[in-house]
Amino acid sequence: MNKRKTFNKEFKLEAVRQLEQGDKSPNDIAMDLGIRRNMLYKWQDQIRKQGDGAFNGPGRKPTDQTSEVAKLRKELAEVKEERDILKKAAAYFARDLT
Repeated sequence: MNKRKTFNKEFKLEAVRQLEQGDKSPNDIAMDLGIRRNMLYKWQDQIRKQGDGAFNGPGRKPTDQTSEVAKLRKELAEVKEERDILKKAAAYFARDLT
């Protein structure tokens, strides 16, 4: 089983600092740090977008869309359960009429 590597905030900030310093190529920095080059760019983008708030958590946070999907799935399950109950009730009452 392949375990995902995790990197702390200081590691990421240092990697981005090296990238922006420009002394080495991004490929060399990535190889030295044992990461993929695109991770450097992702981390750099996070710092630009979030500033000091970047890397303040254990990982990805659920988005509003994710919570909306979860809410809709729960509602769908409830509606299906109600539908099934109504089907059984309709079948029960239809049986009494005959």
